[in-house]
Amino acid sequence: MRIVVAPEAEGRYRLRALDGELPGSLGESPVRAGGLAELEREMRPRWVLPAADDLYPALLGAGVRLGRCHDLALTEALLLGHAGRHDSPRALPAAWARLHGLPEPPDAEPRGQPQRDQPSLFEPEREALPRGVDPLSAATEVYEAQQLALAGLEHPERMRLLVAAESAGALAAAEMSEHGLPWRADVHAALLERLLGPRPAIGERPRRLAELAERVGAELGGRAVNPDHPPTVIKAFAAAGVDIPSTRAAALREVDHPAVPPLLEYKELARLYVAHGWSWLNTWVHNGRFRPVYVVGGVVSGRWASRGGAALQLPKELRTAVRADTGWKLVVADAAQLEPRILAALSGDERLATVAGSSDLYTGLATDSFEGDRSRAKTAMLSAMYGGTAGGAAALLALLRNRFPKAVDFVESAALAGERGELVRSRLGRTSPPPSQEWRTATGASTADAAAEHRSRRIAREWGRFTRNFVVQASAADWALAVLATLRTRLAEHAPGAEVVFFQHDEIIVHCPAEQAEPVRAQLTESAAAASTLVFAATPVRFPLEVAVVDCYADAK
Repeated sequence: MRIVVAPEAEGRYRLRALDGELPGSLGESPVRAGGLAELEREMRPRWVLPAADDLYPALLGAGVRLGRCHDLALTEALLLGHAGRHDSPRALPAAWARLHGLPEPPDAEPRGQPQRDQPSLFEPEREALPRGVDPLSAATEVYEAQQLALAGLEHPERMRLLVAAESAGALAAAEMSEHGLPWRADVHAALLERLLGPRPAIGERPRRLAELAERVGAELGGRAVNPDHPPTVIKAFAAAGVDIPSTRAAALREVDHPAVPPLLEYKELARLYVAHGWSWLNTWVHNGRFRPVYVVGGVVSGRWASRGGAALQLPKELRTAVRADTGWKLVVADAAQLEPRILAALSGDERLATVAGSSDLYTGLATDSFEGDRSRAKTAMLSAMYGGTAGGAAALLALLRNRFPKAVDFVESAALAGERGELVRSRLGRTSPPPSQEWRTATGASTADAAAEHRSRRIAREWGRFTRNFVVQASAADWALAVLATLRTRLAEHAPGAEVVFFQHDEIIVHCPAEQAEPVRAQLTESAAAASTLVFAATPVRFPLEVAVVDCYADAK
């Protein structure tokens, strides 16, 4: 059964069954959260939600867990992207307005963003259905239109799978925020003090940063240098007779000067202090949990993002603060060398599929084609997927093309499509954004100016590198999301009480009672196998998960 949900005031919801009748009093809207819980227990429907990230957190707070849903906003975004309209608003009011040929209201500011104290007097009304339009009827109408749109696609079954996985991801994201990632604030604080010194007064540098800043200045002739201000650093190096192109770490590592080591250490510790220092700890960790807001499909490739807290950019040093509760374990799963395996499955390159059968794909590739040199094999594969040709990469790529022509042709075809300004799609149908009008102007004008022609070709190739990697990275996101969606269902059945608490590209962390650790490990492995079949049908490519059962996240790596 499919049930459309429209939230009302005071924690009530209006419901409409699209196939069948709602039982008893539950057919009388509006109902409270308990009514949804009862329907979930008795009927396990697919809930049609305007936007899970808006509606589901409140249900979770009321103790209601939904099994399946169709997220109208996320589906609308996928369909708009498929049509090359990535920037169009996707919320229910905009989707309904498009169906009726009306102006599309912009989406509201996302949850989790800082709010302005006062709205602008001239700010347009955001994300609102016209007066008199019933939200339940609007949601039903948009859902039915989306079903028609999905049926009309070239591969409707693939996009339906992506919609289901994306919607399940939205439920999982809200649950992850509700559960929170176990976090030991005392361990985090002790780490900061060990690396930076005692917490400084407002406006002052931590002691270790102050010491390093002094060392940098001393090594540059006793000048006062502010390491946080790149022009000052560049000027100080120039005065010492050393020209540096920038203060980026990669550029500094090429410079042989005694000021470089303390400057690099300063930059690394300053990044930790600013992004994950005491202020971050006080803001984001409460009652032993870190609870960010995850953004499903927040990156065009389908990878997730987060609002606040930099949840998907946790430094390795801080993994030691992620610790299981007493009597619990962290089960950490990481997909090994996922993107090369995805390329093997996408391209149907049988030889590469055979190489991908090894637990270490790069070692297998080295044995097959690069005289056992793993480093050269990895460089060749990354060059194929990312378009690198610097140094000896071009020669290695030529060797890779000779040995695995179908795989290399696949990504090169995607690159050429990008250079022509065309859209490319992931395995399940997630679509790359079109290049900008400025790009089309720069690459479309014919000119006798050799410099301008060179610039035009360079700009086209840069976009081709993006589309080359998009088809692989977005398909990897398809697979990872299918794993998460499958795992979420399997855990509810086989390991109730286990909580998915972290998801990042190709990594999942489950927090569970110690006695459930091995069943969770098994479900992770089975979910990866099931996702491979769902996304790639009968591919011979293996997608192994490296699974570790640990007390501390840092011990999983």
